[in-house]
Amino acid sequence: MKETEVPQEEGALRDLKELYYVTDEEGNYTTRLSSGWEVKNVALEASLGRLQEQIDEAKANVIAGRKSPIVYYMLLNRMDWAVLADAMHCWQWVIKRHAKPSVFKKLSPKTLQQYAEIFNISVEDLVNLAN
Repeated sequence: MKETEVPQEEGALRDLKELYYVTDEEGNYTTRLSSGWEVKNVALEASLGRLQEQIDEAKANVIAGRKSPIVYYMLLNRMDWAVLADAMHCWQWVIKRHAKPSVFKKLSPKTLQQYAEIFNISVEDLVNLAN
């Protein structure tokens, strides 16, 4: 891409800029910042919209008692099972067990504190989401 062709369409990235490698008038590689382009904006907005739907669904499941707050905060923090398991230094199956309300209620204060630190919230916020 040439230096003059760097897309500058406002959109999903808002105030963030992306770094593009471009060629200048002499054919040398250089970098320029881009605020985005239409195709990427459409894809990002669709992806973020779907993520928000998943977050809302997870919160409804927590309130209804079908899932533990771990699922909600995991999605809210843009994590998946693998990322959360790695942050907790546990197997994924252990984290998935913690997603069950009956298991979550029995978690030790130390484990709850570890989740709270990962999600950057208080233990009280973690355990009281459904209330």
